[in-house]
Amino acid sequence: VTVSLPGELARYVVEKGSITVDGISLTVVEATDDTFSVSLIPTTLALTTLGHKQPGAPVNLEVDVLAKYV
Repeated sequence: VTVSLPGELARYVVEKGSITVDGISLTVVEATDDTFSVSLIPTTLALTTLGHKQPGAPVNLEVDVLAKYV
């Protein structure tokens, strides 16, 4: 799944890093200047709200500011 993100958050999103989408911690597979991609397994889709999202639906994003520097 690929998600668009605001430019001010892009610098905190790195491949193999964590990002929280609607309260669900996920691992970033790919990151660009304005998007990131994650892989969602069937269990995650079945047990979270992500399985009910439609393309273009808004999501809450939280980045891990410290993890990029550790």
